[in-house]
Amino acid sequence: MLFHACKRPKFALKFTTMVIIRLERRGKTNHPFYRIVATDERKKIGGKSLEILGSWNPHTDEKNIKKEALKKWVEKGAKISPAVKKLMEK
Repeated sequence: MLFHACKRPKFALKFTTMVIIRLERRGKTNHPFYRIVATDERKKIGGKSLEILGSWNPHTDEKNIKKEALKKWVEKGAKISPAVKKLMEK
């Protein structure tokens, strides 16, 4: 037999997944709007998100942010991306 199966370790390592709050681009070509989402840091930008926390339309500069939900994720240890920090300061 050329290949032998690797044995699993007797203990299981628990990896903590880091949650990040970032912008997810949506909309048509040249007419974007952005969702503010809580997602796993390792997922793609357009991947499935854990929760939608709000939206931002750069054309009208309209912001809708669920502040209670955002606060809940930050208390759980989620990181906020620089773009969302800048958007919240406006």
